[in-house]
Amino acid sequence: MSSARRYQVNIKRPAEREMDALPREVFDRVSRAILLLEIEPRRQGSKKLRGTESYRYRVGRYRIVYTIDDAAHSIEIVGVGHRREVYR
Repeated sequence: MSSARRYQVNIKRPAEREMDALPREVFDRVSRAILLLEIEPRRQGSKKLRGTESYRYRVGRYRIVYTIDDAAHSIEIVGVGHRREVYR
């Protein structure tokens, strides 16, 4: 692994509740994806959302919506859910 500094991940309470409601196998995949974002927040497959400072990362039919603070080396997970519902 490179010596690059990892980002600190903070999961907002509403996103935490959304994760808790996921089926177990989806929860596991989303958790692994969050660990990957910790290393590289703008990894392939992530996309900046228009009209906002948020990004989204695809995990199958589910999305992780998050913001990045490069100065503080932190990521804040603001939403996790099915692609039909997560942007509402």
